[in-house]
Amino acid sequence: MSEPITDRELFDALANVNRKLRVLFDARVKETGLTLSRARVLFTLLRRNGLNQRELAEELGIETPTIVRLLDGMEKQDFVERRLEASDRRTKRIHLTAHGRQSAEEIEEVARKIRVEVLEGIDPEEKRVTLKVVNTVIDNILQRIGKE
Repeated sequence: MSEPITDRELFDALANVNRKLRVLFDARVKETGLTLSRARVLFTLLRRNGLNQRELAEELGIETPTIVRLLDGMEKQDFVERRLEASDRRTKRIHLTAHGRQSAEEIEEVARKIRVEVLEGIDPEEKRVTLKVVNTVIDNILQRIGKE
């Protein structure tokens, strides 16, 4: 069994990495004229265009009313468009516009550069082991969530 202080240090380090990455990403995204929230929407839709509002809110970990306000503003700025779903006219699918796709691709490039910068000096084997550990932690968390 590992020492509690080692476990605490690992959790503190993981949380710290997450916070620092958000700060760095937010600062870089602001340089493009976007907010972190809007950049996250664009980034998500670049990977999974056509999600409905509920799916997008779940993907981003935010409440549905929050995503509605966010999308209202993004629609006005021509980043996204809402399209009614043929099978259920109450459901709206969110799609990137041409302007939104271009902005999303710029955000993807910002994220790529950040990954290169922050992973500098870490060899591929260390990355593989780290990914394995982090994925195991995630799996353990998901198992506990399912038990509650």
